[in-house]
This record gives sequence, structure tokens and C-alpha cells, in this order.
Amino acid sequence: MTASASHSLDISPSEMAARAVIAHKRIETQIYKTPLLPSKTIGSTMGCDLFFKADNFQLTGSFKIRGASSKMSAMTGSEKLITASSGNHGIACAKAAQTFKRDLTVVLPETVAKAKLAKIKSYGVTVILEGAESGLAELHAQKLAAETEGLIYVSPYNDADVVAGQGSVGLELLEQHNGIDNIFVSMGGGGLISGIGAVIKSFSPNTRIIGVAAKNSAALAASMVAGTVVETEHHATLADGVAGGMDQDSVTLALAIKTVDQVITCSEAEITASLRRLAHEEHQLVEGSAALALAGLEQAANSFKGATNVVLLCGSNYDKATLEPLLAS
Repeated sequence: MTASASHSLDISPSEMAARAVIAHKRIETQIYKTPLLPSKTIGSTMGCDLFFKADNFQLTGSFKIRGASSKMSAMTGSEKLITASSGNHGIACAKAAQTFKRDLTVVLPETVAKAKLAKIKSYGVTVILEGAESGLAELHAQKLAAETEGLIYVSPYNDADVVAGQGSVGLELLEQHNGIDNIFVSMGGGGLISGIGAVIKSFSPNTRIIGVAAKNSAALAASMVAGTVVETEHHATLADGVAGGMDQDSVTLALAIKTVDQVITCSEAEITASLRRLAHEEHQLVEGSAALALAGLEQAANSFKGATNVVLLCGSNYDKATLEPLLAS
């Protein structure tokens, strides 16, 4: 099997939380402990205590370096690696490959943001453009791994070591605030929300995990309802970091079902509005997938008044040509 054997494991939230603790110790010198910032204005207008977990300030510009570093620091051989990404995971893996001196190929969708493509190339890895969205890029990378002896596929989400690394966000939150009522997390393939969810539910079970899905690409949300991975239609979304399908055997689905308390689905207009609010009111320039998490809170604001809410800003690797017109209009 060329892909990680961890894909097929049925891992409980407590087991994943334990893995996250171990992974965090391995990677803490390779990542930033990002700040938990109080909202300047949005929280007060909503009538809640609002904080932003600012992984938009993370090394490589997104949370993905956590999972990539966890995966590569756990490997002991000199295997050649291949991965696929809508951008941030590719950037993170490229950086981690440089750090850990590993041979890496990154498969990207043809629609990848130019800024993300340039950043990935800057680390000197091999780049292949394939497919109209990240799900098709993943399939191509998996096919190449299956056909090539000794080539290991590194999933953006369907890997226990990657998920454990993303869970380090939850561990940091537990250190930074001991009274969090709700954490809002954007949902893509589920690596981030299942890692955070496993940690939070293991150490702070009364804290609620709120998943936020983009209406235009909501594979995990649909799969959680069905109880199994299902095919969904994918349309262009400002939250391109969460776009695409899921592996049929994804380790993240069962974890998400067990740890996510509520799912909110947001439109492109809602994501855009939150992106603007973050820029104009909080002075935070983020990518669409980060604004998506705030959009979930804004949609259901009346349900979370008086609570202590954390919105995870998962990344800041926005495309300048996309962002500028949105902020100017």
C-alpha cells in the first residue's frame, strides 16, 4: 500500500487526542504558537465575547504546517513523497520537505491561486497541475503513488499523523483560555476540525465544536449527515481552501461525527461579507476559508449571544487579484 496505512484505522477521539499531544511535542520547534486575539468590534456588536485563533499568522500562512510537520517528523526512512492540495497543504508540505530534506512532488488543481502556486514553487519541489478542483488533483496524486514503487502519498486530511498535527491548535487553545463555550472551524476534508474536535472533546468536553461548510463545496457536511462518504457537486467558492471531495476511507469522517456538535452552511455572499468585516473592522486580511468560520457565527449570532466564542482564522494565503475587488466594493 503506497498511501499511509493510518488511513484505514478507526481512531477514537481520545486516541487522536493522545497522538496530538505527542505530535505537538515533535513539532513545537517547527511551528508558531499563534495568538488568541480578542475581537476589536465584531464581538461587541454580536453581544458575545469573541476571540480569533490567528493561524493566519502561522508559519507558511496557514495551519497546514502543523500537519505537514507532524507527518514528516514521524517518518524515519528516506521515502519519496507526493501530495495534492488546493494550496495551503502544498505550501506547508513544501516547507516541511525542505526542513526535513525530503523529495516531494505537489499536485495542484489548475485553478490554484497564483500566490499559492508561487509560494510552493519557491521551496524547490516538483509541481504538477492537474484537474479543475482539489479533489481531482488528489485522485491524480493517488494514482501516481499507486503506480510508482516507493512513492508515498501524503493526504491533506486522511492521515492520522496529519490530523494529530492539526490537533495542536486545540492544545494551544486549552492553554490560552479555560472558558471557551464554542469554537467555529471551517470544514474541508476534515483534518483540522477532527483534530481540534478530538482534543477539545477529550480535555474540555463541554466546549462545543461548530463546523462551518461552504454551500458550494460541502462534502464533509453531506457525508456527516449520510454517515458515510458521499459524492457531492462542487462549485467555485471564495473559500477555495475547503473545496473538493473526500477519500472513501477518510479517517476524519468518524472523528467529525463524534466530535462536531453543529454544522452551519454558508453562501458565497455570507463568506464575502465576513471577509470584508475581518478586513475593515478587525484589520485582518485572510483567505476565504478563514472568513467562512466567522460567517458561520454571523449567520447564527443570536444563538451564541453571551457566550465565549472562538473563530479559527485558518489561513491568510489569499489571492490578491481576488481579494482587492471584494474589499474595494
